[in-house]
Amino acid sequence: MKRAVYPGSFDPVTFGHLDIIKRASEIFDSLTVAVLDNRAKTPLFSVEERVKILEEATKDLPNVKVDSFSGLLIDYAAANNFHVAVRGLRAITDFEYELQIAQTNKELSGGKLDTIFLTTGLEYSYLSSSSVKEIASFGGDVSKCVPEFVGDLIYKKYNINR
Repeated sequence: MKRAVYPGSFDPVTFGHLDIIKRASEIFDSLTVAVLDNRAKTPLFSVEERVKILEEATKDLPNVKVDSFSGLLIDYAAANNFHVAVRGLRAITDFEYELQIAQTNKELSGGKLDTIFLTTGLEYSYLSSSSVKEIASFGGDVSKCVPEFVGDLIYKKYNINR
């Protein structure tokens, strides 16, 4: 069975993330979307909220499960017997950053964790969770960025009635 992990903050999940999840789920028999509990950041949504949001957003993908972790990806991957991590790329600047992380993970895992890169569809190449939060915080329209229920949850966090 081909299994992979797609780690990330997903704060919030965007159509770009969902594009990568759907396409990776077609490549692998089983895909785990792993929400990182990054204590260095102050997220809009808690880890538990992000897991629930992702479970709802991926409910129609039977081979996708959602989990969470803290610490190093290599430790999570080893504990769960993952040998492939999936990462999405929007632009060449993402590649430089992601390549360094992939090489570090490969080295620190003793060669046991490979990374594959999927390029996000062009229609989502401008999306980032940070820009979605900024747009929403000013009451802007995020309907082209996130599923409707996610947009509603974001506006609620910012106490914006739409």
